[in-house]
Amino acid sequence: MASAAFEEIVEDFEFLEDWEDRYRHVIEQGKAMEPLDDALKVPATKVDGCASQVWLHPTIEGGRFHFDGESDALIVRGLISVLRSLYNGLTLAEILEVDANAELGRLGLNEHLSAQRSNGVRSMIERIRETAAAQL
Repeated sequence: MASAAFEEIVEDFEFLEDWEDRYRHVIEQGKAMEPLDDALKVPATKVDGCASQVWLHPTIEGGRFHFDGESDALIVRGLISVLRSLYNGLTLAEILEVDANAELGRLGLNEHLSAQRSNGVRSMIERIRETAAAQL
C-alpha cells in the first residue's frame, strides 16, 4: 500500500538504472523540501538512532497524518523526503499497515544504504509508527 507520490518515486527509480543516479535523485528530493523551522528542532522532535541529526515534526489534520523533517546530512534529508511520500496523507490506521521495509525494498534502498543509514531509516519509521499508534 503506497501513495501515488511514492509510486512516482518507484517509477523514477525504474527509469534511473544506475544506483548513483538514484542516490542523486534522493538527494535532490531532499533539497526540494522546505526547511524545518528552527523552533521545531527540539528534543521532542529529534530522532535517536540516526548517525546524523534528524528531526521529524508530525501533524494530524482531518484524520490524515503528515510530517515535515530535517537533517544535517543531504542523503538523510532525501530519505526523509522519500518517507514523506510514503506516509503523508495516510490515515493513522493506514500508517500502521504500511510495510515500509517492503516498500523501500522496491527502491533497492536496503542494499545500498550503509548500516548506520539503514538504522536511521528504521528509527524514523519507528517514530512515525509510534506517533500514529499513540493517536489512535
